[in-house]
Amino acid sequence: MVDRIADIWGTRTPYARDALWPVRVDQALAEGVTEADVDHWVQSACVLCSNGCACDIAVKDGAMVGIRGRAQDLVNHGRLGPKGLFASWQGVSHRDRLTRPLVRENGELVECDWDTAMNRIVDRSRQLLRERGPLSHGFYTSGQLFLEEYYALAIIGKAGIGTPHMDGNTRLCTATAAAAMKESFGSDGQPGSYTDIDSCDAMFLYGHNMAETQTVLWARVLDRIAGPDRPEVVCVDPRETEVARHADIHLAVRPGTNMALMNALIHEVLANGWIDEEYVQAHTMGLEQLKATVERWTPERAAETCDVRAADIRAAARIFGTSDRVLSTVLQGFYQSAQATAASCQVNNLHLLRGMLGRPGCGILQMNGQPTAQNNRECGADGDLSAFRNWENPDHVEELARLWDVDSLTIPHWAPPTHAMQIFRYAEQGSIELLWISATNPAVSMPDLPRIRKILAKPELFLVVQDLYLTETAQVADVVLPAAGWGEKTGTFTNVNRTVHLSDKAVDPPGEARSDLDIFLDYSRRMGFTTLHGTPLLDWAGPEDGFEAWKECTRGRPCDYTGISYERLRGGSGIPWPCNEEHPDGTVRLYGDGVFPTDPDYCETYGHDLLTGATTGPEAFRASAPGGRAILKAADYSPPHEEPDDEYPMRYTTGRTAYHFHTRTKTGRSRQLVHAAPSAWVELNPVDAERLGVGEGDIVRVTSRRGRIEVPARICDIRPNTVFAPFHYGYWDHGGSPDGHPTAANELTLTEWDPVSKQPVFKNAAVKVEKIAEATGTAPAPTTTASRPTKGGKAVTPTVGGREAEATELFGTAPPPRFPDAINPGAYELASVRSGRRSLGEGGGSES
Repeated sequence: MVDRIADIWGTRTPYARDALWPVRVDQALAEGVTEADVDHWVQSACVLCSNGCACDIAVKDGAMVGIRGRAQDLVNHGRLGPKGLFASWQGVSHRDRLTRPLVRENGELVECDWDTAMNRIVDRSRQLLRERGPLSHGFYTSGQLFLEEYYALAIIGKAGIGTPHMDGNTRLCTATAAAAMKESFGSDGQPGSYTDIDSCDAMFLYGHNMAETQTVLWARVLDRIAGPDRPEVVCVDPRETEVARHADIHLAVRPGTNMALMNALIHEVLANGWIDEEYVQAHTMGLEQLKATVERWTPERAAETCDVRAADIRAAARIFGTSDRVLSTVLQGFYQSAQATAASCQVNNLHLLRGMLGRPGCGILQMNGQPTAQNNRECGADGDLSAFRNWENPDHVEELARLWDVDSLTIPHWAPPTHAMQIFRYAEQGSIELLWISATNPAVSMPDLPRIRKILAKPELFLVVQDLYLTETAQVADVVLPAAGWGEKTGTFTNVNRTVHLSDKAVDPPGEARSDLDIFLDYSRRMGFTTLHGTPLLDWAGPEDGFEAWKECTRGRPCDYTGISYERLRGGSGIPWPCNEEHPDGTVRLYGDGVFPTDPDYCETYGHDLLTGATTGPEAFRASAPGGRAILKAADYSPPHEEPDDEYPMRYTTGRTAYHFHTRTKTGRSRQLVHAAPSAWVELNPVDAERLGVGEGDIVRVTSRRGRIEVPARICDIRPNTVFAPFHYGYWDHGGSPDGHPTAANELTLTEWDPVSKQPVFKNAAVKVEKIAEATGTAPAPTTTASRPTKGGKAVTPTVGGREAEATELFGTAPPPRFPDAINPGAYELASVRSGRRSLGEGGGSES
């Protein structure tokens, strides 16, 4: 019996290097439903992390009643994680769903019909375009929409309105992934593949708590570790995560010092001659500058800066330098920290120095944090030009103008696209007067929340929010549009390793909710956006028309989709791009030929200075004559802008837990996941806790220069003088605002961003901690993850601790205890179909 709340990664299926990962099909059905009761299954893929696990949706009597992994898909081989099992259909089938549009009347949101809501938006939009021009409009979207929806939004913003003020919450989680690949390789697009896990001799995880952020991918790693020829594992993370517990070397660096560590690793690889000189000579440029930059970064110097052992740095470098096949993964521990792009580029540099790209087991996964973040970047809803075109290249702008049949002067390209932090600054200053937010919740996810709440509540700002639920952001909107969710619409999306999946519509959305694509197409029609020939700018009848239009946009570009169709995506596995006449079955790995998209006429960017963010520019880039070579980008270490001091003596960092996604809009409506991680906490090292007089579960106040939070403390194995908080917990289930009891992690984070990727620095802040109340139980943190109590402590099973009434209101019954040794198996059936093993997981049905 496998309880997938207690056993997050499921039963082990060990396998050897270069073997096929065994199939294990995970399944969850609603209470009282058996496989025989299911009317039909509808193909989809999970949207609750960036892994992109293929699945089928069970439908009975017109409602979603279950989910199972797709055995034939190369991404997950049938597996699903806890969020997919317990919050996929459950997260959208809830009585809280928005079913009719809302408009603000006399300070209150009231229901209305679609004409009233859309006319209000269109009237304000036309007025602002007439009086203020396109710079009055801003769009802030998500990593949750489908490809076709992003592309429609990109065309509306760039060719209909002509605003550069477009971005997504992908700026907050993985903008650095794109930036690092552009700087090193000339274009976005993951070089590696998940199948590199199957073939590698060593894995390096840089700031990537894969065990909690991509649980199915970590199950794949665990199965390799359990196999006969275990890969060596190196973990860079200030916390003792599950990854760290399985690692051969754990480099628990001080937050903000990643760049010093990376320069030392490169120093050692160079000093020991562990490089492929022939490959470097033929396929890279910039070696001499890189050598000069890292020369003084000995392991001893980096050890002092990072507060790790020099011997461990040497050992990690030796693993990288002497292993035949190395896979590196990178995530928010690098992306949301100081010098994000610079540090992530050094991961690329290590692989380039060793010639480890484009063959099995030799890959880089600059990971995404969301299921469709890749599509946001590809389509240009984040402000970039569609299909990885270069906004500084006039020929690329003209290509889009011809494709869309608009004047090239309409497409904004006179300055860099406006990133999210600047969009909110313009709204604060008043130059953006209409802000349209779709499928994201900045009132919880943005840094420095006290400031963000003031911006969103400005009476001068016309705020449109398009979402499933009345989120904290939607509660302050002028117009709220009810959107269809996963399983309620059709579209495609692309995961981290470029694999495209189709998600077919399984059921109708509730009430009058509409797909995001229908909403965008309706807005375009009402605004009267047209081409130069007078035809509608967006004349699509549905998502497949949008996909066919997107294919033409990608023709000849790095992300070429021209060989993919809805028909090809149905029935089998997802297909990795580029897929075209040259690669009819898709492309598993990029750059196997050592040719990179750095040609000045083709590349997505001309590059930037990693310390200042200044653009290289077309003239200087052409003069460097990259000629299809990758670029070894170098930078020295610079300390974070906010360091601990006498007033705020501790370092503050944020991250995820395995049981929730983003701001809990969906996972917070899953009975199982709420019971596993019901409310916010912070983590302290035992030494710091003793010094502060704080015990397990005591209520502490954590204060920065921007705000405070008051939450229980978990005493666990985090590095000394560091405070960790999960960023999921906002206030939608507590009236929508802090109301004197702030708990959201981003109350404390600062308004600062990386100079290249413009990604906010969530993981570096200075705070102070004080105890304000005695514990009434242990902290509401899971005991199955990095948040488990310290080895020297005593783990006990607490009561729900103040959430019982809330859980009863949400779900109709009081919750069971949330820790593994007390979970009561119930009605969800989890079946390992292929192996014949069956087990029962924790109970609960669809919460509609």
